[in-house]
Amino acid sequence: MKITYFTMKFQFIISIIMLLNYSCCNRQDDYNSLLQKCLYDEISENNPGVIVNVTSPTKNICWNGAAGFSEEKTEKKLLPNQTFRIASVTKTFVAATILRLWEDERLNLDDPITKYISDMHINILKTGGYDVDNIFIKHLLTHSSGLAEHTNSYKFKIEFMKKRHEWTRTEQLNDLILYAKPIGAIGEQFSYSDTGYILLGEIIEKITGESMGDAILEQLQLKKNGIKDTYMEDFNGDYTGKRIHQYLENADTYNFHPSLDYYGGGGLLSTTSDLSLFYQSLFQHKIFHNKATLDTMLTHVKYKKKQGLDYRMGIWQIEVNGMKGYTHSGFWGTQVAYFPKIKTTISTNYSQHWKEKDIAPIIPKILQTIVKNNTTNKI
Repeated sequence: MKITYFTMKFQFIISIIMLLNYSCCNRQDDYNSLLQKCLYDEISENNPGVIVNVTSPTKNICWNGAAGFSEEKTEKKLLPNQTFRIASVTKTFVAATILRLWEDERLNLDDPITKYISDMHINILKTGGYDVDNIFIKHLLTHSSGLAEHTNSYKFKIEFMKKRHEWTRTEQLNDLILYAKPIGAIGEQFSYSDTGYILLGEIIEKITGESMGDAILEQLQLKKNGIKDTYMEDFNGDYTGKRIHQYLENADTYNFHPSLDYYGGGGLLSTTSDLSLFYQSLFQHKIFHNKATLDTMLTHVKYKKKQGLDYRMGIWQIEVNGMKGYTHSGFWGTQVAYFPKIKTTISTNYSQHWKEKDIAPIIPKILQTIVKNNTTNKI
């Protein structure tokens, strides 16, 4: 067979393409290994499992990883698509739902909460010394209402939580005034309060006539945005078989009743990929109807004195490795962080909360890996 110049040129081009593909595959494998190593490094006797999702459309990254066990006792392997209690990360969803209702002019952020919450709850708060007529929705969103924290109750100790006690919103408000005093003047300081967000949950239910979980799904169009594994936990149990075991002081909390962290302060189950997708949707203007609404959500709150956390509305600003980000974390070991400069979201769940009070240790490591090992290949 006569080999022509064009045949030789074609074979040469094919060889180059194969070489490039081989090289790209090697780089991709190396990148996967670097990310996976970050996960393995977080496994210890105090943390049996960790899940991570990295979503970055601009860098063409959509990566899921897991290391460790879904249940420590049985050593069942942890998978990247498993669900978990996201605890206070629920607050970002709640705040976004309130802001959607504000967009539709169904509420005003300067409305007093007395316009929406029940008379019973108004009276409980008044008994506790709260000036409820001057607590506005915006104060609840930014944790500047002066409300204390109902989780100071003895009922939030491990031995009590093991009893599967079923809380109500009303009981938690009663515990608020029984075990804590008002923090200070309304609007004068930041003081994190789950209680404020369970009241926002009540406001959502009052306005929509739906359960908080259904209202979140509908108002934020989660399914439409591809967020399909995020929902309020059923009091009767999780029947999907996907929920992992989460630990507190090495105690398995799987059977702790979901109502202990529910009603708006927490309550959602989700996955790391769903959380990343939600934050991406939020910052890419797929959640709100108006772009200006996100600006409102992210507006810095000014106080006379510098506060310990730069909390906005259901989200706070951070700096990681010199890069600005927006984040929320949850009590059971969840954290989501979005970095606008590189339009990248990192979501993680530790099966037992990291010991440090700061950001989840794996997030700076993952961010550094992404920045130092930039890739154009989808992984």
